[in-house]
Amino acid sequence: MHQKVTEQHMGDRIYDMARKAVIMSAKDALSLFLNYICSKYYPLSLPCQLKVFISSEIIDKLSHELGELSYSGIFAFSGFCEPLLDKNIYNLIALARRNLKKAKIEVITNGDILNSERMKKLFDSGLTTLIISAFDNEKQVDCFKRMAAGANIPDDKLVIRPRFLTEEENFGIVLNNRAGMMNNAEFSIHALTEPLVKRCNYPFYSFFVDYTGEVLLCPHDWGKNIIIGDITKQGFLEIWDGSNMNRIREELYRKNRDFKPCSACDVDGTIMGGTHVKRWLSRKAGQYK
Repeated sequence: MHQKVTEQHMGDRIYDMARKAVIMSAKDALSLFLNYICSKYYPLSLPCQLKVFISSEIIDKLSHELGELSYSGIFAFSGFCEPLLDKNIYNLIALARRNLKKAKIEVITNGDILNSERMKKLFDSGLTTLIISAFDNEKQVDCFKRMAAGANIPDDKLVIRPRFLTEEENFGIVLNNRAGMMNNAEFSIHALTEPLVKRCNYPFYSFFVDYTGEVLLCPHDWGKNIIIGDITKQGFLEIWDGSNMNRIREELYRKNRDFKPCSACDVDGTIMGGTHVKRWLSRKAGQYK
């Protein structure tokens, strides 16, 4: 009897340790898509008038689960989209903030419909940081700064990224071929004919939820070639540490991109996420040398 109790106790300890390791691996891993295409840097074959947004139910379920894990990473309204076109965005931010006391909630926008009132309302709803991609000129940057001043938004809460540089300067953006889908875009970047032999860290540190609740491989898979899971039917940890995600991590860790959409993708993929790769490797207990 004592032996059985001890074995059960050890089993519980191992489970708890494994669960903590999984949670640590997900600490800074979340970007949340509201899938609405709006930039001129998107594949022309994709619909650009999709007016369907992520639901409050999805936001509530996901943020609640993350809150239970004391998640303190980034929860970003971004993706293939202009999140401010969703009139429910303020309620979604407030809902996420109620569930996520420690997380950094961000909105990434082109700023086209911003004004001081809307900017203030975003932060009043619980936003941590507003990131604006300025596509026009320096005057537009000054305009955003005046809006922030009018709304009493501190400088450290606002990030303005200049995207109006020349074509020779890549418009101030690290351009990529959207996993091979930019052949017919206004600014074409062709798909690779041979896959890169290079590691990619995206699945180790990021978690991308489509407006339907489907979890995508990464933000560059505009064609939705790989669906990792569905947050409406599964739990966050079940997807984050599930067989689908870990199988892809293993391939990309081995520098194998010979599968869609990665085979056509020209993204470096190693600029961020190195710490998360190490955490994942520590749980693999020496499987890789």
